[in-house]
Amino acid sequence: MLMRRLSPDESPVDPAEAYAYPSPGLWVRANMIASVDGAATLEGRSGGLGGAADRHLFSVLRGLADAIVVGAGTVRAEGYGPPRPAPAWGSLRAGRSTTPALVIVSRSLDLDFGAPAFTEAAPDAPTVVLTAEDADPDRLRAARDRAEVITAGRDRVDFPAAFARLAAAGRPRLLCEGGPAVLAQVTAAGALDELCLTLSPVLGAGPAPRVLDGAPLPKPEELRLAHALQAAEDLPEEEGFLFLRYVRRR
Repeated sequence: MLMRRLSPDESPVDPAEAYAYPSPGLWVRANMIASVDGAATLEGRSGGLGGAADRHLFSVLRGLADAIVVGAGTVRAEGYGPPRPAPAWGSLRAGRSTTPALVIVSRSLDLDFGAPAFTEAAPDAPTVVLTAEDADPDRLRAARDRAEVITAGRDRVDFPAAFARLAAAGRPRLLCEGGPAVLAQVTAAGALDELCLTLSPVLGAGPAPRVLDGAPLPKPEELRLAHALQAAEDLPEEEGFLFLRYVRRR
């Protein structure tokens, strides 16, 4: 059996074009990074796995999105604040809010509502909280004082219903940045359309979670490879990174 090179064409690719959302309707994209041996974090954070090209793509994907979905645990671990406008966005947000909205997933609503993620959000992109309908009433009132709140599902967040409401409110292009536990739940609910995976040229071992960290899926989700890219700049430290885009088979 012979093999073939994925792409003999080494001409530069504009990330904003390569990662353009494929349809005007609801589309849920995840952006994650993993080491070659499958670790989604290094010393407890994903940032240690990345490089300059990965950080640039991270920014471009944010610029393309209407909202960034992230779990409360990742907000705490990674020190999330509200999204800020970036030079890489250029005209990506023409006719839209200055930044995508930050959407925090929390079943318990154990959130610091005095943190910058809530107090410093752009006026045209207030922070949104996704939670379950039977969340603690006192915490729910506190959330509604500082953020938009979407409740969907009991015992756990109903992601398809919550994402449909975000789309109906003018935020159909969603970018899920994890963490791995939230992404596992989104995938198990059948709500993930696309996975953008940066493969970092390091080996981590240890107990770090995988990109999806949860119970086995009832049925493995089949994906097709849409593209595989490398950084075009002549940066030796960036040579080993691969930027993979997978789309769910329908």
